[in-house]
Amino acid sequence: MPTKVHAAHILVKTNEEANNILFDLNKGADFGEIAKAKSICPSKKKGGDLGWFGRGQMIKEFENAAFTLPPGKLSGIIKTQFGYHIIKVLETK
Repeated sequence: MPTKVHAAHILVKTNEEANNILFDLNKGADFGEIAKAKSICPSKKKGGDLGWFGRGQMIKEFENAAFTLPPGKLSGIIKTQFGYHIIKVLETK
């Protein structure tokens, strides 16, 4: 298991919106551009980039997904207290 993950995410309020975004991403849409346009997280200014984080720094549902994804892959829709996330792991170490 990696000890640190560099990830980006898109956070939206509804499952329906997350499903539509995931569909577009799977068709080849640019993750960073969609994050800038549709995410409700302040990280949207950086294309959803959250930087590097270790275990215990994110909420459990988000962390569990981020630490199991291989670099370059998208998560499914992850529901948390903040809304619906789509995560993309950029690097692990």
